[in-house]
Amino acid sequence: MKRLVVTADDFGAAAEVNDAVEAAHRGGILTAASLMVSAPQAADAIARARRMPALRVGLHLVLVDGRPLLPVGAVTHLVDGSGRFRSDMASLGALIAFSRPARRQLAAEISAQFDAFRASGLSLDHCNAHKHFHLHPVVGRLLLEIGVRFGLRAVRVPLESARVLRAVEPQTPSAPGLLTAPFALLLRRRVRAAGLLAPDHVFGLQWSGQMTRARLSGLIGNLPDGLSEIYLHPATGAFAGAAPGYRYREEFDALMAPDIVAAGRDASLRLGGFGDFLGPEPAAPSGASRAGLPNGSLMP
Repeated sequence: MKRLVVTADDFGAAAEVNDAVEAAHRGGILTAASLMVSAPQAADAIARARRMPALRVGLHLVLVDGRPLLPVGAVTHLVDGSGRFRSDMASLGALIAFSRPARRQLAAEISAQFDAFRASGLSLDHCNAHKHFHLHPVVGRLLLEIGVRFGLRAVRVPLESARVLRAVEPQTPSAPGLLTAPFALLLRRRVRAAGLLAPDHVFGLQWSGQMTRARLSGLIGNLPDGLSEIYLHPATGAFAGAAPGYRYREEFDALMAPDIVAAGRDASLRLGGFGDFLGPEPAAPSGASRAGLPNGSLMP
């Protein structure tokens, strides 16, 4: 049977993102969300998640293009003059690789973010990193070493199938996936060697911020066997800090589209969060529905 996790990233980034996550879970096909614990609307996101116990929530580690959870003085190697994480990922990656003090600060910040997630009281469904920075071998290693102490059981590994992408849009280029694939394959080996769950396929890298209704429908219609994750960046409208060119509202509308919701009810497809594909599986709340679908569509 085909299994699918539909995830919203950047949960907590803005009220518009939180609104979209809640609506798309209650009335659309969204089954999971990745929380930014240091984001401006993280407290609101946590409060909403507590009211939606069937929404599977994970940690979206922010180590670039955001604010640290620790005081700036504790992460001096990782931030710029404004106190924000550095955005030059190549030079930051090199620094982490060669500087022991930078690695110590990185480990402390990762630990602090996992600890903040634990303090939320939410069950940790999965972990990934903003801009896939966990593809960096050092970041990935620390995520796993620290995460398992906090009960981590699943990690996103962004490996896209070019065959599936081209079945949806025949002219899709393969270059972006080829550049990241060696790092993703290493990460997947590490995740599975640690006894954690990594999806067989992940979709959202090629069309990041551009997951239109047609693309989402096409991916669901062409899903390979095994466990897949499709991740999106939905929002109900523009917000401070939004990424240029991202079609947030279109992604939200795609998650809510009646034909997409109907596709999620197909008997050959099982929807859920990562935790729903691990044993023992969390039980769905009595009488509740997830992503606007009957409980039987999501749970065995």
